[in-house]
Amino acid sequence: MASTELREELSCSICLNIYMEPVTLRCGHNFCWVCIEKVLDVQKDSGSYSCPECREEYAERPLLEKNRKLCNIAKHFLVTQTHLEGSGVTCTYCVHAPILAVKTCLQCETSLCDIHLTIHNSAVDHVLIEPIDSLVSKKCQTHNKLLEYHCCEDASCICVSCFAVGSHRMHKVETLDEAMTKKKEKLREILDKFTSPVGVVEKQVQNLLDLQLAEHKKASDAKKMITSLFEDAREQLEKKRVWILDVISKEEHKIDSKILHFIQKLKMQKEFIFEKMCHLEQLCKMADPLLILQDKEADGKGLVGFMDLNISEKTVDEEDRSEMSLDEGLIRSSLHVALSDLASKIKKASYITKPMDLLLDSDTACENVLVSCDQKVASWVSGVLNRSVSSRLFTTYCQVFTKNSFFKGQHYWEVDTSESDFWMVGLAYSSIPREGPKSKIGDNKQSWCLKRAENGYFGIHDSLVCNLFLESLRLGIYLDYEAGYLSFYQLCDLVKLLYTFHATFTEPLYPAFVVWKDGLIRIKS
Repeated sequence: MASTELREELSCSICLNIYMEPVTLRCGHNFCWVCIEKVLDVQKDSGSYSCPECREEYAERPLLEKNRKLCNIAKHFLVTQTHLEGSGVTCTYCVHAPILAVKTCLQCETSLCDIHLTIHNSAVDHVLIEPIDSLVSKKCQTHNKLLEYHCCEDASCICVSCFAVGSHRMHKVETLDEAMTKKKEKLREILDKFTSPVGVVEKQVQNLLDLQLAEHKKASDAKKMITSLFEDAREQLEKKRVWILDVISKEEHKIDSKILHFIQKLKMQKEFIFEKMCHLEQLCKMADPLLILQDKEADGKGLVGFMDLNISEKTVDEEDRSEMSLDEGLIRSSLHVALSDLASKIKKASYITKPMDLLLDSDTACENVLVSCDQKVASWVSGVLNRSVSSRLFTTYCQVFTKNSFFKGQHYWEVDTSESDFWMVGLAYSSIPREGPKSKIGDNKQSWCLKRAENGYFGIHDSLVCNLFLESLRLGIYLDYEAGYLSFYQLCDLVKLLYTFHATFTEPLYPAFVVWKDGLIRIKS
């Protein structure tokens, strides 16, 4: 059905617009609900009701039934027509009902729907293009004629008048189709040049996505492992808690038993005393001298056992009192055993890194660097220490290496720098210079370090400096040799990453330290 005919079928005969909430009378005719209600209100005064279209009469005001199917069709038609009128190019000849155009004729300067296009093509053979609102861009602004040629010299589109008598006369021209074919060839060449970089970019994007996926998996595995670790620790901790509470409860029960025993003993003594006192009081009340004198318990000898009770405020001696005191030593020992056992089990977790037990190498220490007996502390001294000359000795800066070196794997250690105002902590190859201005860690390609100076904190490699901010002077250093990561962490209430060096390590790495002006650096065990 054509759009115009459909509009007529969906139009209310009262308001002549598309149905709005259509209702049906008993006779079968449809109207807008508002329109028919107004008509029926007018007919009410006359006392009779009838259909406005067929004039069928009703004895009573007719009931209105909503035509849901017709309502949906009308709504859909309105939406379609709004879309055609608002966003599409409509047919020039369909003036009563806008119909979407399928082609635009350049010669006629009209847009045509399917029906009018068929009529147009049967009459003339014109140039047709995709529907457009305006043909201004298709015409020469000088001669108001269609642009049909392309000037090769000026690279512009021209009309036949521009080529025949206009400014492009005698220029080399070609048809628009020829120019378009050449332009497309050039575009394909450019497109081909872009294809390779696009492939590279896509590969890089895919690599990053693969990396993201791998890192997400690592993070997920770490979360699962940490969750399992803490759940196990919580379970173990709960068991140890129950065990220690049981130890305390047993101690409490033992004390209760001891105290109850002594209380019972004292009660028996108390009863014995009351019994003797009552008997003596009775004797004192008697008037018969024979009974009093013949009573053996009233005799001095009979009271000897009673007097020997020797009751005092300090009935329980020190030895007994110690047995009735809580054994805090037992509790502390039990707690120590429980927590040590728990810590031992937790340390078996694969993710927990035990800090390396680093030892300073005094053979590399500068003459102003003193290494402690346990080889854990490097301190600055003003006097020169007499050491045997060694090719491994640093001579220019107050610097020292450890005996430990790393050439593979993952390693972690901690350093306390809180007792030094100036320090440097890092790693270096053994091939670092031992003297001269380039022998200090961080000032060459063979070393990486963190530095504290009067003007702040810095990350340094090959004399390139990065400013840092520290809150805690306790550092954690993590090395992943194969991955090429050297990370420095600030160890405080919240562990914070300070800086990460990225490098391809090619030689064994030695932890290195620089101290100055009465400062010291302590390797944490």
